[in-house]
Order: sequence, then C-alpha cells, then structure tokens
Amino acid sequence: MPEGTDDPALSVTEELALARLALDEGDLHHAAGHLAGALAQAPTLPEVHETLARLAATSGGGLDLFPINHHTFVGAVVARAHLLATAGRPAEGLELLAAATAYAPGTEWAAVPWVTAPELAERLEPEHIARVLMQVCAALPDPVPRIGRAPLSPYLTLARNAATVHPEHGLLLGAASALARRLGETELAVRWATRGVRAQPSKMGEVWLGYAYRSSGRTRDGLAALGRAVELDPDDLAIYADIAGTLAEIGRLDEALEWTERALARDPSFDCAVHTAHRLRHLRDGDLAHLVALADFVRDHPDDSHEHGDLAQCCRGKPWLGQLTPAGGPLVDAMRQAVADDDNGLGGAVRLPAAAPPSAVGTAIATAPGLRIEVVGAPEPDPREPRRASAQRLWHYADAVPTPALAAPSAAAVERIGQIAHPAWAHPPAAYDAAVGLAGLELADLLGLLVHPPAAPANAVGRLLAAHDPSVWVRGVQVWACLGLLHHRTDEPWEGSTRRRVLLDLVWGVEDWVTEAALFALVTAAWVDPSVRPDVARVVAERLADVAAVARTRPVPIAASLAHLALAAPQLDPATAALATELLNVHSPRLPRPRNPLRRLWQRLLRR
Repeated sequence: MPEGTDDPALSVTEELALARLALDEGDLHHAAGHLAGALAQAPTLPEVHETLARLAATSGGGLDLFPINHHTFVGAVVARAHLLATAGRPAEGLELLAAATAYAPGTEWAAVPWVTAPELAERLEPEHIARVLMQVCAALPDPVPRIGRAPLSPYLTLARNAATVHPEHGLLLGAASALARRLGETELAVRWATRGVRAQPSKMGEVWLGYAYRSSGRTRDGLAALGRAVELDPDDLAIYADIAGTLAEIGRLDEALEWTERALARDPSFDCAVHTAHRLRHLRDGDLAHLVALADFVRDHPDDSHEHGDLAQCCRGKPWLGQLTPAGGPLVDAMRQAVADDDNGLGGAVRLPAAAPPSAVGTAIATAPGLRIEVVGAPEPDPREPRRASAQRLWHYADAVPTPALAAPSAAAVERIGQIAHPAWAHPPAAYDAAVGLAGLELADLLGLLVHPPAAPANAVGRLLAAHDPSVWVRGVQVWACLGLLHHRTDEPWEGSTRRRVLLDLVWGVEDWVTEAALFALVTAAWVDPSVRPDVARVVAERLADVAAVARTRPVPIAASLAHLALAAPQLDPATAALATELLNVHSPRLPRPRNPLRRLWQRLLRR
C-alpha cells in the first residue's frame, strides 16, 4: 500500500472540502480520491463517513470507484471496506480493514460502529472471524506496547462478541486468545484458550493455551500445554523450539537444550530449532563459535520459515558484536566532561603521558576548542608513527597536532554516510549488509571520511550524541566507512584485493580509532565469508600481539577495544583469546555506574 495520495500535503479538512466540491460537480473519481485521502488521515471522522455515504448513494454503491490492485492507497482500501459493509458484504470489508491494520497497526481503521456492533458476529461465520483475528495478530508484536493498543481494541470487541455468539468454537476462541494476549488481556486469553481446548481439543488450541499461560506468568501450566501439543503432533518442531525457549527463560537450560536436540534429531535443518539451539548453546558457555555457526546457517538458508531474532539477541549490546565500544583515554574523558559542562573546555587542561590517537585529538579540538592539551612524555615506540612502514599515512603532524593527510570526501559521500552511520547494529553480517549503500563511493571518498568525519546529522541520534559524547559519532563514521571498503571492488579475489590491502594498511597505521574500525571491517568479512577466516584470524592475532608488546612500554588507548575485537573474531586461536582476556583485565576502562550519563546514552541509542 503506498503511503500517500498525489498531494499528501492536503489536510483532512482540505481533502474533505475538495471531495464535497467534486461530488457536487459530479466528478466522482476525484471525489473518491480526496475521500480516500481524508480517510487515511481521519478514519473515524463522522463527516468523512457521511460524505462517503453520499458518494455511495450517487454512484450505485461506489465500489467501482475504489478498485483493489497491487498498489492501492490505504485510504482507498478502507473506503472500499466500508462500502462493502454497507452493501451487505461485511466479511470482505472486515478482511480489508485487517489488511489496513497490518499495514499501519497504530491507526484506528476498525474503530467504526459496524465492526464493534454485536450483530456483526452473528452475521459472520466463526471460521471467518478467526481468520481475520489471526491476520491481525500476524502483524502485531507480542505483546503490543501499551501505547499502541487503543487502535486495536475494536478487534478485541469483535472477539468478545464472537466468543459470546460461538462459545464452543475452538478455532475462534484460540484466535481470540491470541489477540487478547497481545493486547495485555492475559487472563482473558487464558479463559478463552481454556474454553477452546475444552470444547475442541487440538494441537493449536494447546499452543494458544500454552502461550496464554506463559504470558500470564503461569509458566509451568504453559509448558504442560505445549507438551500436550507435542503429543498431539510430534512432527511440529516449532513447538519443540517454543518449549526450549520457555525453559531457558526460567533458567532450566539443560532441559531446554534437550528439546532442541530432540527437534534437530528429527530435522537437522529445521530453522526454528537451529536458531534456538545455537542461542542456548552460546548462553550456556559463551562460545562465539555458536553465533558464527548460526550466521553461517542464516546465510546458507535464506528461505527460513520466518524471521528470527536469536543472533541479534545474542549480539545486542556486546562490544563490536552489536555496537562499537566507547573510546577510552584521558583526552576523551576530558572532552566528555567539557560537553557535560557545556563550556567548550574553557579553562580546562589535560596532561597526556603520550600523544593521543589523532582522531581523538581532532574530535576534542572540534568539540572543546578551549581545552588545553599537553603531552608531557615521549615514550617509545612513537604513537604518531605507523606500526608498519608500508601503512598509508592518514595524518601529518605539526607541533604535535595531527592534520588530515587526505582530501575531504565529496558531498555525496558525506550525505551517504550520514544516512547509514550508526553506533549500533544487529550483528556483524547485518552491518555488512547495511553498508552496501556505500558500495558506489570512490576509494578516495571512503578514506577521506576517516579523517574528515562530517558533523552528526540533525536528527534524534545526532542530537543525542552531540549532547553526550561526540566521539561516538566520529567513531561510527569511521566504522561504516571501513565497512564500505568491504564492498569496494568485490569482484577481486580476497587475497590480492584492493579492499584487503587498504584495510591492512589502516590496521597497521598510526594507533587510532581508525585502527579499530579497519580491524572490525576485517572481522566482519570473516563473519560473512568463511574462506577468509584463517587470514583474518592471523591478522587479528598479529595486531593484538603488537598491542600487548607496545603496552609494556607506554599506554595504548585502543588496547581494550582491540581486545574486544579479537574476541569477536571467528576462529581465533586460544592463545590470542587468552591474551585478549588478559588485556581486558589490565586495560579495560571501568564500567560506568548505572546512573552514569554514558551508560544511559548507550541504552537510549540501542532502543532506536
């Protein structure tokens, strides 16, 4: 369904006025178009329905004015639904309203008298009502957030009326229970599902009852109902996965894994069981290999029965698996304090034992220009020099102040990165897929973004970061620019490819946030392409060993982040994993306290 009419700027009052004018002039098609626009904005406004009734009376019912095709505007769909009900075909009309609800669940499409009238339940077959309720449920989260429930209440009224008229129809009662559960009416959901199973025992009835019990907090009864469903149909492996997930939620992990193994013994490729099994195995032992195996399964089975969130659930909030890590070091801490004080750092000073990462210096100068930065030491190896001589230089130094050595990116590149960059992602393969939007950028643009990060966009995320921690946006730009490099000349074989060569140069360049971004891109490549995993694991091991060696003689602000990155890399050898853990124990910054603004910042970002 398209989102607008030919002139989406018109208000409902203007649409209604133009509809009436066209109707008076006999221009029925234009009247219908403007009425559809009015309905899309105000689906319950009495004046709109009165004008629709006039149109129907003038045009012999009006159905021909609102045909259904593959790209019908939602307002026209709703108009046709009401006209079908008026024409004595409410079953068809109800299906169209349900389709509109699936398209935009937050709109009161069904809040009209003919839907909530008790007579409708008497006129329709219970099977038809059940199908409509299931159609609505399929488009809703479970549960629906409280703020979004009011527009859906007419369907619950319809379910109540139908359950009164058909008190022993198992399918109807089960579907009604599913809707009630989603709308927070858990006890009503239990009553309806219980009645349905008692009247007509069935597998689906037991499943609906199990879900209702689970939502009402009666987990033991829910597991019993789901167990009876398995007895009725041992081949429905989705129920095995549901039981496993429920057991895991209450801490019975071993039993949960037994259920996944039972399902996989019947069908090793059944997607629900595979997703649940890998998630629970990772929950049990924390081994990254389970998540990598799940990502491989997702890649090799694009036609899963439905979308799963197990991989995203396991990666959510984890360093580099689901988000970039906050920058560390005294310079960044001083910059954050200047942002919190809203004083541009005036009068403030920070003394550094060694030169800070150039991206940190650039961000601090831009964010807190009054902050005085003093480097009091010159330890070796010099942090301003690349770790390998072959690395491409991104920065020049003059009086210890880094300046970009590359040209600024094009306006198109700046616009594109502003649309894509974000400090969080579902999981590494999802980040790789999202970065395909940068595939058309030139190499010079992608590199230019690393040292000339644009200002945060004027949207909710940009304003949030600017007010709390501007370094997060800069790091996000660098991460996504490096992910964009993964899409550069993908026709080239990996070993000798431009994308690999450039990313390696960045990994071994000056110790900087760019180092982290480039290494994350390599780690992401290993997630999406098993053939490059040994190569990436070797690079990660070498880079982390170098960090550990340097950290023995001077501070390395990116050490903890690189250690987190290593632990996110597929096929990492045990010795490097142990080294990463050791570095985290020594160099990881203290976790913010629960009321720390930085912790709240990440919580708010992850909700967006």
